[in-house]
Amino acid sequence: MATELGYTEALHSYREIFRRFPLKLVHGIPLMEPIAEQWAPVENFQARPDDLVISTYPKAGTTWMQEIVDLVLAGGDVEKAKRAPVYIRIPFLEICSPGPIPSGVDLLVNAPSPRVIKTHLPYQLVPKSFWEKNCKMIYVARNAKDNLVSYYFFDQMNLTQPDPGPWEDYIQKFMEGQVPWGSWYDHVRRYWEEKENHRLLYLFYEDMKEDLAREVRRVRDFLEVDLPEDVVQKIVHHTTFTVMKDNPMANYETIPNLIFDKSKGAFMRKGDVGDWKNYFTVAQQEEFDADYRRKMEGTTLCFRDEL
Repeated sequence: MATELGYTEALHSYREIFRRFPLKLVHGIPLMEPIAEQWAPVENFQARPDDLVISTYPKAGTTWMQEIVDLVLAGGDVEKAKRAPVYIRIPFLEICSPGPIPSGVDLLVNAPSPRVIKTHLPYQLVPKSFWEKNCKMIYVARNAKDNLVSYYFFDQMNLTQPDPGPWEDYIQKFMEGQVPWGSWYDHVRRYWEEKENHRLLYLFYEDMKEDLAREVRRVRDFLEVDLPEDVVQKIVHHTTFTVMKDNPMANYETIPNLIFDKSKGAFMRKGDVGDWKNYFTVAQQEEFDADYRRKMEGTTLCFRDEL
């Protein structure tokens, strides 16, 4: 029935199946229970050589990059990019529900090539077929403190993920990797370490905020799409935070309140660099920074947490 309804309509129809799902470990990584219980189709997903994967830790600029990629591939055709909500245009590989709503795998299996695919999976859980087929991947990383703040507010309004609890407790959960998709530290480090072994473009949220046109050009070049500068500037305009926040095909406005409680906040909240300063106490910052130094020791990966 769900496949006949259309994905967004189906989300509204199966009210009884959505709740705050507990986390279950998949190869040591905490994922929401429905994903863990339907893991085999994800692990065994068959990539195609022309697949493009957009991978991020949650709340690190995923939707932003999805919109940029879709517009680049559409040659800057803004109307084409409004053909459907972003989660339909670029399906979320591992997402699934306990009911009859199509999973990300369901949506992708019959999708025409070339497919663009979103994932939050850490490197070690990405289906091996993507590496075997030498697929292109774009990875976006965001500084830990801003990522944490964004994830905290997202978990308040996302009624399918565990309740974040009080702020001070959430900081500890984040540092310990006890949040959906696990440790931020392991996630960003592993992709960074593997980027030379694959066709992987590693981008930073802060660089996108600093000079979006430059980063759009990097995406364009990586995807080997011929776009003149005026089209690049058009894409830049349509992927600014302000424009995307007002675009119902990008801002998740079409997701029902039984999944995203919009009274708790917007999916697109601020999009700032340095917003963490509004939430961390001095003591929390000192504890976090000390823990960060321990976990990031030995890596060449560097982040900016202010511009």
